[in-house]
Amino acid sequence: MTFKASVLTLYPEMFPGPLGSALAGRALRDDKWQLETVQIRDFAPDKHRMVDDTPAGGSAGMVMKPDVVARALDSLEQDNRPRILMSPRGRPLTQDLVRELAAGEGAVILCGRFEGVDERVIEARNLMEVSVGDYILSGGETGAIVLLDAIVRLIPGVMGNHESGETESFETGLLEHPHYTRPQEWEGRSIPAVLTSGNHKAVDEWRLEEAKRITRERRPDLWEAYQNRSK
Repeated sequence: MTFKASVLTLYPEMFPGPLGSALAGRALRDDKWQLETVQIRDFAPDKHRMVDDTPAGGSAGMVMKPDVVARALDSLEQDNRPRILMSPRGRPLTQDLVRELAAGEGAVILCGRFEGVDERVIEARNLMEVSVGDYILSGGETGAIVLLDAIVRLIPGVMGNHESGETESFETGLLEHPHYTRPQEWEGRSIPAVLTSGNHKAVDEWRLEEAKRITRERRPDLWEAYQNRSK
């Protein structure tokens, strides 16, 4: 089963974008995952191909029309892939959610624009709203790229060293420990002696304690969750 992503957007030229380079790009070329884009404007029935209209009740900006969005969604094969709307009010994107999505058949991702998408199509098509952070972007495309980049690297066979994914930030509930490499000394700063000791047990213990320290200092919310999990 090959993971397939279908991205509905007003700007298909933004894809694959960064997803066509490096790790994700190699995996795309090797058919470890597939990407298709759908131009939402193609499903507008009028000659001007209008995809938006003024907000009901009055307000600034425009809202994406439910009939046009629904036609675009319904043009895709009706399979078991989750239908996702990139939205600042959505469920926060976490590593747990990324793992859940990466284990599936793929995802249909709707990229909103303007003030958002008519609520009725969100409800009628059972869209799962996902947010990449507490800030506002110009549209959902950038968020979709972030989401797919996080997913693709977890697809089996994409990362060369499986262990490299298991020790990264959020995989264990902690932020990642510091990393060092040669030269041994740089601008008066040395690699911690334990890392060159050859004592693998001591190295593992040091890395765990450093991960705990950094998480405790920088992300008290993650530290509290980690402590609760460890009880």
